[in-house]
Amino acid sequence: MMDQYRKGWAFRYLREAKAELEAAQKMPYMAPNLILEAIRKARNAIYYSLGEPAFIEILLREELIKNPQTNDSVLKFLIELESTVEALAHTEEINSDVMMKQADTLVSVATEFVETLTQEKYQQ
Repeated sequence: MMDQYRKGWAFRYLREAKAELEAAQKMPYMAPNLILEAIRKARNAIYYSLGEPAFIEILLREELIKNPQTNDSVLKFLIELESTVEALAHTEEINSDVMMKQADTLVSVATEFVETLTQEKYQQ
């Protein structure tokens, strides 16, 4: 069972991720930074729904070193998510339209992930 503190943060990060995407659509000149922030916030929502984010990050790094080809689908998803965030953070040339679609998909996946673990529907 997830405590109210982590649930509150998970839903807060989802709200903020969606707000970042909306802002990116309205301000194309700032879209790359806003989209990256939306992706990071979606990741944080997932991490808060699983536990303490700092511990989740450590666990992922350790698991990646020990077993980079894991068969665990959740762990594989989290490793891929972390790799995507890191790759986007270091990309210089960004196609905002493609990135926007990927970010929107990721925020939707994060929403479903959090809703499943909290057993609550996300309210906008």
